Amino acid sequence: MASLGHVAVGMAAARAYRADGPHRWTLFSSMVLWSGLSLLPDADVIGFRFGVAYADAWGHRGAAHSLGFAMLLGLAIGLLAPLLRLPALKTGLLAALVVASHGLLDTLTDGGLGCALFWPWSDARYFAPWRPLRVAPIGRAFLSFAGLRVASTELVLFAPLIGYALWPRARARRSATSERA
Repeated sequence: MASLGHVAVGMAAARAYRADGPHRWTLFSSMVLWSGLSLLPDADVIGFRFGVAYADAWGHRGAAHSLGFAMLLGLAIGLLAPLLRLPALKTGLLAALVVASHGLLDTLTDGGLGCALFWPWSDARYFAPWRPLRVAPIGRAFLSFAGLRVASTELVLFAPLIGYALWPRARARRSATSERA
């Protein structure tokens, strides 16, 4: 994946999280934070620099892409949420879902070794039966025609999430309409 889909998930999560009213952070900063959380499992690529092989449990698309990792991270975020005066259950559950979405979306790609969704219980790697997403070229190669094709495909496939995230809130539209009248 070119990560645009992961960013779209984070943007939509920020919008859904804020749907019930105003919050301390702007919608933009909230989208950046939730998108960062959605991208977090890909931090496992740092392991390449330290000799961690792709197929290792902590290699790319291994433990950090698992549902267990998502649950543990969601639990940790839920426990820390009250320190930031955020609702613990809502924040923890949404964080777990956002992180879990990363591995699940990566199973929809056509490359790599699959994702270790059930780590630590199993190191087996899985792909979804339907794999519509092409793997993006890595590094500078992303700035090529192949990278542009992958990014374009993701923009089309994730347009509904991006549209939801960026669509003006009903309350904001109503107040803008009443100000013009």
